[in-house]
Formats: sequence, structure tokens, C-alpha cells
Amino acid sequence: MTLQSSGGPTREIASLGPWFHNLHLPDGTQTAPGHPLGDFPAVKWRELASHLPADLEGWRALDIGCNAGFYSFELARRGADVVGIDVDDHYLRQARWAASRLGLADAVEFRRLQIYDLGRLRERFDLVLFMGVLYHLRHPLLALDLVTEKTRRLLVLQTLTTPVRAKLDTPEDVPFEERRRLAEPGWPAMAFVEHRLAGDETNWWAPTPACVEAMARSAGLELLARPGYELWLYRPGGLPEEVRRELDAALAR
Repeated sequence: MTLQSSGGPTREIASLGPWFHNLHLPDGTQTAPGHPLGDFPAVKWRELASHLPADLEGWRALDIGCNAGFYSFELARRGADVVGIDVDDHYLRQARWAASRLGLADAVEFRRLQIYDLGRLRERFDLVLFMGVLYHLRHPLLALDLVTEKTRRLLVLQTLTTPVRAKLDTPEDVPFEERRRLAEPGWPAMAFVEHRLAGDETNWWAPTPACVEAMARSAGLELLARPGYELWLYRPGGLPEEVRRELDAALAR
């Protein structure tokens, strides 16, 4: 796309809309100033920012479901070499345009990939952002295993959850005749959305917070912090061997 040299980016912002990320551009314009969630995703970034290294020089980062690139740009500003992926060409056009406007085109590479395509990549990443994606996937645990495999140091996980705060210390084994316990309040659970949630047919799942944390533990992830609502910071501890075998079989490798 050819950038206009006069008149500011307002016309280009409109032509690239609608926007889900409200980006603040150098001249003071914003891409989605009337966002229903406020200054989003800056409000979410403020929860997370202090929990990540201020200096990411030498780090390779992956932003999954990068949308218009807000998080990718924040990591690049800290010195990271960033890859942002998304399946939507609309968002990738926005991200590439914004990268040029922000002077970050050389620091961030945007690729059209879906999460399962990561299985074909040889590269791994020091920091992975897996935010706002899990509940859109038909195969969330497979995706989490795959993301964990690609993470060297830190994994940020954010997902829609159900408003259930109860949490149980689940036993190592549940006898068959006691399986009624699986329906107890606080048991890790995930609601399947057959049709739509909030009008979105790609919202497939709504896990409880306890379920998110149980899934992460099953992938060998170690919880470091809960920076904010529906937001977790993990360190990978290595996929369990039986999980790795299933992942290899699922990916035919």
C-alpha cells in the first residue's frame, strides 16, 4: 500500500477499517478511539507489561492471533525480534500498514498462518503471546500443547472464561462409581458452544479458570503469575512424553 504524504492517516485508517486494536499513531491519531472496551488492548497490556522483561534484546517472540499488531509492536519496542501470525488478511493488512507508520517494519514480521501451522515450523521462540485465541479453537488442548512446544522461556495465556471462581483440589484418580464428582462446583470444566456466543460462531469454548490452569499443568507449564483478569504467565517445563507422542501423531510427524 502506498502511504499518503499529506492529510494524515485518517483516510487510510477508515479504508482499512473496521479496527479491533486501537493503535496510537505518532501524529496523535488513533485507529479505534471509540472502542467498546475502552483503550483496547492498551488496558490489557498495562496489566501484563511489568511482568515481562523490560529489555528483550536478543529474544525471539511470537504473537499468535496478532490482529493489527498492538502486542507485537510493544514487544518490538523492548528490543525483541517479533513474528506476528493471524489467519485474517484484513488484520494483517492493518498490522503491516501500522508497522510502517510506527517505524517498526524491520522489527516485526507478519505471516498468514493459523495456529496448527506452527507444527511445521522448526523455529522456537523465547516469548510467546497466546492471547484471545484459545476459546476460538475447536481443538484447544492440542493447540496449547503445540504452543508450549514452541516456547523456550515465557508463555502468556489469555482466554475468555466462564464466571465460575470455585476451584477444587482434584484427586489423582476418580473411581468409576464416583464419577458424579466430575460435576462438582470447582471441578475443571469447559462449556462447549455449539452455536454462537456473543454473536460469534467461532467462540467454541468457555473454560473455567480452574480448567485453564489444569490444562496448562497437563502441558507441563509452571505458573509464574496472574497479571490480570483471565491472564496467566507461564514458564515451560517440557511436554510430558505421552503428550508429545500424541502431538506427533496428530501432526503426522
